Amino acid sequence: MEFVYDLVLVLHFFGLASLLGGIMVQLSARGGRVVNLAMLHGALTQLVTGVAMVGMASGIDSLDKDVNNAKIGVKLVIVLIITALCFAQRKRTAIADGLFFALFGLTAANVVIAVFWS
Repeated sequence: MEFVYDLVLVLHFFGLASLLGGIMVQLSARGGRVVNLAMLHGALTQLVTGVAMVGMASGIDSLDKDVNNAKIGVKLVIVLIITALCFAQRKRTAIADGLFFALFGLTAANVVIAVFWS
């Protein structure tokens, strides 16, 4: 089961790379920033794989993983906001700079929380 957990963790990292990569591409965009498919699919991947990892860590004793529910709750709220904003803005021809940098900031905050909150 450890292999499956590690595989889901790798997919979680791929979701982060997609979300953050999509944001980085839009940093230098001319003519207005948009929510691209990399951002939307990355956010969805982060959400699904994050929930799967918490479920496996909580429900499978052989994994021997401790789950910090407060940390997971904060990260879940942040990724739900990111996903909702990406989904709501996906068809716009341009999004406001404030919204774009909010997505960037929330994504960065989720990474910082994952690394430094123990």
